[in-house]
Amino acid sequence: MTTPAPDQSPAPGQSPAPGQPPGTGLPAVLYPLQPDHPELVAPFAALVARTGARRLWLCQSFRAEPHQVLAHLAGMGHTVPVGTAVTLLPLRHPYEAALQARSLALLTDRPVVAGYGIGTPEFAEGLAPEPYRSPRTAVGEYVTSVRALLDGRSVAHDGAYHRLHGALPPVGPHAPVEVGAGVLRPGMARTAGATADVAITWMTPPPYVRDVLVPRLAAGAAEAGRAARPRVATAVHVAVRRPGRDPRRLAEAAAGTHLRVPHYADMLRRAGVDPDAADPAAELLRADVVVTGTPGEIAATLARYRSAGVDEILLNPTATLLTEGVHAAVDDLEEILAAVGAGGG
Repeated sequence: MTTPAPDQSPAPGQSPAPGQPPGTGLPAVLYPLQPDHPELVAPFAALVARTGARRLWLCQSFRAEPHQVLAHLAGMGHTVPVGTAVTLLPLRHPYEAALQARSLALLTDRPVVAGYGIGTPEFAEGLAPEPYRSPRTAVGEYVTSVRALLDGRSVAHDGAYHRLHGALPPVGPHAPVEVGAGVLRPGMARTAGATADVAITWMTPPPYVRDVLVPRLAAGAAEAGRAARPRVATAVHVAVRRPGRDPRRLAEAAAGTHLRVPHYADMLRRAGVDPDAADPAAELLRADVVVTGTPGEIAATLARYRSAGVDEILLNPTATLLTEGVHAAVDDLEEILAAVGAGGG
């Protein structure tokens, strides 16, 4: 069995190639909604293949399950690098999680990032035998077990949140699988630094990534004796400025619901963004949590994310997708990718 290695970025218009440094090439594409059918995601998969975008990411879905959607897309011929940002660990045992991630690598023959997170406390409490008293411990144990299984090792773990004694049966060579952890706040960043290959963040402004998350990731890695911190993959809300589009309305459509979720609101306050402001949409725009403008202007802002330490940007078209539909969202993403590829980001 091959030992998974860190993902490498593709150059614009090319497939990933060994030897390229992380953080180069085009951003990735995120389909941010819960699809009823894989065909809703197919235009985004086709966009990744057409443009050389880094990867197609899906979120947790309670409609069509994301691993099955990605496998279906591969069967349709959309064999592109993929990622999950993030699936919820209370839904599956680490053994099943590792099996699903490895299956995607086998079926797509492309690199996979398998990202995991707790979700809201209420969701976890509805599924787990008892509440997660320490989300950091739960994520750290889970990610460690999944990584060990994917590395072909036998796991003997009796922890606070799962029990696992076993190994995956060996298979032939397959594309690499990275294991990711959802990260919003400093404590989880430290845990991810010690255990994960990728730290997956949402709505985290560039200064917060640079000054808070990256140092904690590095500290966690150092404490665990790791040679380097995990890669940072950050989902960034984007929408191209066009006639008739109101930036504040786009910002509210993109991220308004997150402002009412306690752990997102806490992260934003730590980042200097006031979710309780009289005009929260203006706050999101000011802090580049939601990025609007011409494709070139958006590409320039994305460059600031890279400078802050983000290794992989996930272009999140939620605002356009919700207000104008699939085709408009794909058009936005294609223009942004072209601007980045032309040197704007």
